[in-house]
Amino acid sequence: MSSYNRVILMGNLTREVEIRRTSTNIAVCDIGIAVNDRVKRGNEWVDDVTFIDVTLWGRTAEIAGEYLSKGSAVFIEGRLKLDQWEQDGQKRSKLKVNGDKLQLVGPKGAAKPKVEPAELIAAFDESVDDGIPF
Repeated sequence: MSSYNRVILMGNLTREVEIRRTSTNIAVCDIGIAVNDRVKRGNEWVDDVTFIDVTLWGRTAEIAGEYLSKGSAVFIEGRLKLDQWEQDGQKRSKLKVNGDKLQLVGPKGAAKPKVEPAELIAAFDESVDDGIPF
């Protein structure tokens, strides 16, 4: 049985973008995004926020550094990756997203998109494979 690992997220940057370079001069950056989900608790609607770390590589990382700032709205497609390490004798792990594609949403520094999410999804990537593996 084959598996499928794809994630599509839309959210806002939680911090400024910091670009670093590998020893082979490839750009890399780690960004944090906040994804809001509106849920009803009792008689009240509240935002349930999930914070997600995303790693971008190469030209995608450079574009993020050039055009994004804290609060910018972004649309990201990527895959989940589990990072594991040992610290102070304790095994640690963190689930992250390796971002393959980045779509800027709105002007630089914009906190909220100016278009409807359905329009964003339609414009995001015309080359998305519609073949569902299950």
